[in-house]
Amino acid sequence: MSLRLTPLTDPERGASSHRLVWLAEEVPGAGTGPAPAAYPVGSAYLRLLTAPGQDHLAEVEVAVHPAARRTGVGTRLLEAALAGAAAEGRRTLTAQVTGDGEGAAFLRARGFRTVLTLTCTRLATADADPVALAARAGEARPGYRLVSWSGTVPDELAATFADSRRAMDDMPMDAMDHGTVTWDVDRVRAVARAVERRGDLLHTVAAVSEEDGTIAGFTELVVPGDGTGDGLHYGTGVLPAHRGRGLARWMKAESVRTALVTHPALAGLVADTAESNTAMRAVNDALGYVPTHRALFLQRDVPDPRG
Repeated sequence: MSLRLTPLTDPERGASSHRLVWLAEEVPGAGTGPAPAAYPVGSAYLRLLTAPGQDHLAEVEVAVHPAARRTGVGTRLLEAALAGAAAEGRRTLTAQVTGDGEGAAFLRARGFRTVLTLTCTRLATADADPVALAARAGEARPGYRLVSWSGTVPDELAATFADSRRAMDDMPMDAMDHGTVTWDVDRVRAVARAVERRGDLLHTVAAVSEEDGTIAGFTELVVPGDGTGDGLHYGTGVLPAHRGRGLARWMKAESVRTALVTHPALAGLVADTAESNTAMRAVNDALGYVPTHRALFLQRDVPDPRG
């Protein structure tokens, strides 16, 4: 048998990325009877980031059928993705794995290094305490009020919401090269449209400063379109000038409370937080989130095709 790699192009092009794909197939050797069909044994997805400040980055995901592992399929797929990243002018390649196991060892043996570790947590809705959540969400925060919306940010809040995304600029990323992300109204609206297009629901809770009417912090939650399964927390951030006032826990408690009321069939809510982000991990702990596993981000330099 021999291995055949077929390059493909994902027809979906997002506002800030697009993907290249490789399919690995085992091709049976020639025999006396009819030639059996080739069969897939693995794939590689290469996500090319295209937004300014991140267009030097690419993300790779390699999957190999268990029966075909340790036969060189994963190495061939990763080599193809590296070459693709180089051809597209990318300088840094990122991969994510669950736990520090075989996947991480495979990547480290091929030049990757661990740059960020996430603690993944889950709040089972059956274990949530609606009374405690309502009490936390109802706590007074002098000088602030909560607002919320579903889907795209309302026009009257769009500019200040885009400005509030700066709260994520100093989010702990350890040694990971995440590039620089510039948020404006068009970008926040594009994110909301992307969530809507795939059939999910985006809920946002924000803390507004009573002093000047600007958004001081926000938290986002994405729920499956049918309201079942697990919801996923996106970003939670508070601008530096407004930190130390309990706004993150206040906003997140309201987000969870609303989700449980609006989507009673949800099984749980999940979040991932950098292990070094002790402040946000404390917020999750206070709301009853339980660690489930760790996720690792690994990176390596992409070889320059010019040598």
